[in-house]
Amino acid sequence: MAIWDDVIPKEDLEMFAKSKFGGEREYGKKPAIVVVDMTYGFVDDAYPLGCSKMGWPAVHAIKTLLDKGRDKGIPVFFTRGEHSRTPTERHRWKHHAWAEPSALDPKEHQIVEEIKPKSDEVVITKIFPSAFFGTNLASMLIFHNVDTVLVTGMVTSGCVRASVVDAFSYNLIVVIPEECVGDRGIVSHKVSLFDMHMKYADVAPLTKIVSYLDGIR
Repeated sequence: MAIWDDVIPKEDLEMFAKSKFGGEREYGKKPAIVVVDMTYGFVDDAYPLGCSKMGWPAVHAIKTLLDKGRDKGIPVFFTRGEHSRTPTERHRWKHHAWAEPSALDPKEHQIVEEIKPKSDEVVITKIFPSAFFGTNLASMLIFHNVDTVLVTGMVTSGCVRASVVDAFSYNLIVVIPEECVGDRGIVSHKVSLFDMHMKYADVAPLTKIVSYLDGIR
């Protein structure tokens, strides 16, 4: 049973099936792991945009993935935001979390300790949802001859989805370990996973992704 089966109507499933969307693909031989915005500000309820209920389980699942990926020498890339000082830097986001006192806490944009980057792993500071937009992530993936990206992080319906669509647009194979992503809302989480699995990516259990990495030389 897929995680979205309780929220996607039968007629919608039939329409996608008619169009033959949602089939699984063979993964590539040169994967990379992209960890999107796993900062305290998104993971922990202590911050306006944080969601501990989904954030901390995702942290633990991502740690499992990172342990395996690092052991296999898979390149790892992290993204995070930064404090916005001016309206120009804040852009047109439809929230006002920047006005909360916690917005001045430097820990908000710090990647959580449990999965903190190694000294030789890249941390990209981004402003907009996608890990690719306005960054050199695509160039660095090319440097490593990457053909498959394992996209993890928060939130599923926002920065994760934007990164997945851009990775797909760069003609990469995109895989989402289901337990390694989280959102603020369960419905938006499930619907986004469904939509990405139908069109852009393979949503798969973490156990399957770990087995895949076991086969990587």
